[in-house]
Amino acid sequence: MKYKLSFAVLALAAFAYGQDAATDVKEAAKDTGHATKTAATKTAHATTKAADKTADATTHAAKATAHGTAKAADKTADATTDAAKKTAHGTAKAADKTEDATEGAAKKTGNAITKGAKGTAHGVKKGAEATADAVK
Repeated sequence: MKYKLSFAVLALAAFAYGQDAATDVKEAAKDTGHATKTAATKTAHATTKAADKTADATTHAAKATAHGTAKAADKTADATTDAAKKTAHGTAKAADKTEDATEGAAKKTGNAITKGAKGTAHGVKKGAEATADAVK
């Protein structure tokens, strides 16, 4: 009987231990679920914050890029205006030099023609005088 009583006590202890283990597993599952929910909430919050920061950084970068582009466009416009003015000035100077050179060439050509015409006229006059003397 002692043996049966010991076996009954042992079986009762095993049953009680099993009940306690089931309760522990149930509590562990609840704790795991709670921890998972907390972690998911924190992850979602961190993801939202990161997305907000990314949006802010992107907006800031876009504004900085726009500002830099506007500055570059202004500098390009100024440089183009300066280059156009310098080109116009250089073209005017070249036109003046071309005009002066053309005037000088025209005067020289005119002088040469005048001299040639005078020489031709003088030759024609002498020829006419010689012809007139021969005809007399």
